[in-house]
Amino acid sequence: MLGEMLSESRGKVTGHRVLPSEGLSPKMEISFQESGKLLGMEYTERGTYIAMAGPGGVLYGQGQGIAMTKDGEMATWTGGGVGKMTARGGASYRGAIYFQTASPKLARLNGMAVVFEHEVDENDNTHGKLWEWK
Repeated sequence: MLGEMLSESRGKVTGHRVLPSEGLSPKMEISFQESGKLLGMEYTERGTYIAMAGPGGVLYGQGQGIAMTKDGEMATWTGGGVGKMTARGGASYRGAIYFQTASPKLARLNGMAVVFEHEVDENDNTHGKLWEWK
């Protein structure tokens, strides 16, 4: 069951890199930067994920990132998800991430399963949402 919304952020893809494919599946590395609120605190997030196309147009993503609040608190995350290309040339992902932090202000993220929606439009604008998964 979905719990509290933890974050909503918007940003931009900052880089693309084509990687060697595995078989016939194309593979890309995508980096992004977003800003928004995490647990009510303003923050900036930087992340990188590997996207690989699978049968039927399914996208598989696996990545990691770092979230930094305006007052210097930090947390890292790892996770993965599945997605699909959108009709306008963007991508839409759903999945789960897991945070690790030594920050007292972000400590409740430790040990929490966090589900996400990550949208990328045809102009490389991003929109992300995070929820606690109870």
